[in-house]
Amino acid sequence: MRSIDYDTEQHQDYARGRALTQQQLRVWINAFAAVLPERRPLAGLDIGSGTGRYTPALAEAFGPVTGIEPSVRMREVAQTHSQHPGVQYLAGAAEDIPVPSNSADYALMFLSWHHVQDKPRAARELARVLRPGGRLLLRANFSDHHPRPWWLEHFPNGYEADASLFQPLHEAIEMFTSVGWRVASFGTVTEPSSGTRRDMLERLRLRTLSFFAQLGPDDLEAGFRRLEQAVAAHPDAPSPVFAEPLLTLELR
Repeated sequence: MRSIDYDTEQHQDYARGRALTQQQLRVWINAFAAVLPERRPLAGLDIGSGTGRYTPALAEAFGPVTGIEPSVRMREVAQTHSQHPGVQYLAGAAEDIPVPSNSADYALMFLSWHHVQDKPRAARELARVLRPGGRLLLRANFSDHHPRPWWLEHFPNGYEADASLFQPLHEAIEMFTSVGWRVASFGTVTEPSSGTRRDMLERLRLRTLSFFAQLGPDDLEAGFRRLEQAVAAHPDAPSPVFAEPLLTLELR
């Protein structure tokens, strides 16, 4: 996987390209609530918080949240546009989380796990900062549990190229369980449609998905040409939905 430097790529378009509807946000918050303790408040970490897509909603639902994000530019966008009295954003990464040991009840990693360079170190660091019984909500794709979004089929080897960015599920589980975690649950969440196929095409054109950074110019051009042709046939049809994996791990 080609590493993405969000300080030079994507930060200016990320919030727009990856925006969530209120309905989508509610579905995810409800999914998180179903696997978290019922007591409130909970102290949370949003690891790889980016532009703060989820951070304020987490604080509203569960209690104070610290967003951890390595990209200066992404943090700047979050601090400007994703503010909440229960939220702070800090520089850091999954391998180096700048909070005290045993200080959080849960951590969310939403489509940021594949960016982590030293995954075993990150698994240990996440274990350090969570309290015993704390939960890690890992919304990650896995090479053998890939959600297969509809638009990928229009890019050369799209499904295979995207799946290659991710670990197989068993490998991730083995790594976490070897350093003190256990699997609390694994399932899928179906996110509501973000709008029409035309809406989705406009967002995809911003290229704020890791997949696009892995393709050469010819494959990108060919893929978007095919996608545009497909969308032109039914531009106002709802963008199809798909089941997205959510792995919940508990610290023993």
